[in-house]
Amino acid sequence: MHAYQEPVIDQVQSGMKVVDSDGKELGTVEFVKLGDPAAATTEGQESDPRPGVVPILADVFTDPEPDLPPALAARLVRTGFVKVDAKGLFSRDLYVTPDQVARIDGNVVHLSADRGALAKES
Repeated sequence: MHAYQEPVIDQVQSGMKVVDSDGKELGTVEFVKLGDPAAATTEGQESDPRPGVVPILADVFTDPEPDLPPALAARLVRTGFVKVDAKGLFSRDLYVTPDQVARIDGNVVHLSADRGALAKES
C-alpha cells in the first residue's frame, strides 16, 4: 500500500522556472489552477458568473483558460493545471497536469515529461 503524498502542484507559484524531464528550460509559471480531481464535473470550478455588462465585455476581451480543445480543457479544470509561459518569441504556452510535476527545487519546477508530452495552447 502506498502512503498518501501531498500533490506537488500545491507548491507551484507564478514566476517559477519550469524545466522538462531532460532539464531543458521550458519557460516560467504564468499561473496555477488547483482542481478537485474527485469531482465528477467542472460545475462550480469555472469563474464566478456575474450579471451585468462589464463581465460580459471582460469575457469578450479575455481568453478562457485553459485555451485547449473542450474535452481536454474540462479535464484540466477538474484536475488542475500549471500554465507555462513558454520561452521563445513564437512559442505557444504550455499546460502541465498535476501528475507531470515531479518535484520543486527552490524556484524551479521539475517535470516528469518532456515538452512534446505537454498540452499546447490553442
